Amino acid sequence: MMSQETYMKMTDLYAQGWTITEIAKEAGVHPATVSKYLKHGPPSLRVSPSPVMTPHWCERIEVMITKFPRLQGVSVFNKLRAEGFVGGYSTVTDVLRDMRGPRFRAADAVSVPIHTDPGEEAQFDFCDLSSWAPRFGWGINLVCFGMILSWSRYRMWWFTTSQDRHHTFEGITRFFDAVGGVPATCRTDRMGALGRSQGRRFELHAPTVGFAAHHSTKITSCQAGDAKRKGKVERPFRSLRETFLPEVEYDGIPVDLDDLNRRAAVWLDERVHAVESRTTGAPPTARLSVERDFLGALPRVRFDSDYVEVRRVHNVLPFVSIDANRYSVPPSALGHKVEIRRKVNGVNVEIRLAGRLIATHRLVAGRRIDVWNPEHRAAAQALALGWNSDRPDLRLIADHDDEHVAGRLELNGDYDVDPVDLDARYRLDIDTKDVG
Repeated sequence: MMSQETYMKMTDLYAQGWTITEIAKEAGVHPATVSKYLKHGPPSLRVSPSPVMTPHWCERIEVMITKFPRLQGVSVFNKLRAEGFVGGYSTVTDVLRDMRGPRFRAADAVSVPIHTDPGEEAQFDFCDLSSWAPRFGWGINLVCFGMILSWSRYRMWWFTTSQDRHHTFEGITRFFDAVGGVPATCRTDRMGALGRSQGRRFELHAPTVGFAAHHSTKITSCQAGDAKRKGKVERPFRSLRETFLPEVEYDGIPVDLDDLNRRAAVWLDERVHAVESRTTGAPPTARLSVERDFLGALPRVRFDSDYVEVRRVHNVLPFVSIDANRYSVPPSALGHKVEIRRKVNGVNVEIRLAGRLIATHRLVAGRRIDVWNPEHRAAAQALALGWNSDRPDLRLIADHDDEHVAGRLELNGDYDVDPVDLDARYRLDIDTKDVG
């Protein structure tokens, strides 16, 4: 319910010349709610005709939707039930409707559902969540890859940091592994990471063609301006932003991406896959058991979605450059071409020479940073300075076996050097009388 304080704030803003839409945005309520209270006067704390909807539960609902104005009724209902509410779902939605007005408005144009057969099609896309990363205290680019089987409505969400080709391939591959097969067609919009638009045509890049051939499937796109064609994957993103993520923030901010992905998998299994779909009339899990027989077989070898590139090691310094930073390799790799491999969302980089792993480093942020492996550094110093890296004090190796000379070397502290007798070193036999 709207509090007296909120009502007074609304009337003050209205007196200052604010529009109803501006007031609604400031107060976190629906414009219809603002209009109603400005027209009919201040609110009063009413008790619902239902005996279970007490003022306590009304206040709890107000607190939730004040913090999350777009929180769906099912989320509010589940939270109240967890706190001990014994009423029904419609009791909660009646109060929500009184507080914030109608949730949806009529569409601008009519649409009809698109029928797909089992195993015929899956849809995938990315959802930009850049506004949520700061709320979690994360300094990363947060996106969510979503994919869904069009017939069974079985879906997957994978939170990651990029929308490039490698992440797209990894997301699709994870979905194939999750459903246990490959649909005949995978539909998306005109992703620049997958292809190039030429008028009404969309030409796939060579790596995308290879990915589709590896899985014996077809990757196709919607026509320009026809986003509704992939509405089966777009609509669940609304639940992602307005239900799942607010519940995650309400229950406790996730530690990292892995934690967020684990919670998303549990949420989908409990709240989506095990619940009867209002469209199909059956739980997605039950329909998936039927659709799985119509899916193509998974490839025998999983698709390699790692970042792989070939670089040449510097001919003097034992480094390879990766993202403006330099990572060490053994000195024996100087001047050679090496393979650099990084997993999608991985924190380590592997460097191979002729198929043999020669270095592993943890990626670092920033620019112009030299990352050394201690063994690589010691070996490089031994070769460059003539020092023996077998001992931690890096003892100098003499060009001869003079133990007396080697024993006089001071490995620590200052060096005491006798003054040099230049007359003795450079014997000058010139008679100064003849000069001039």
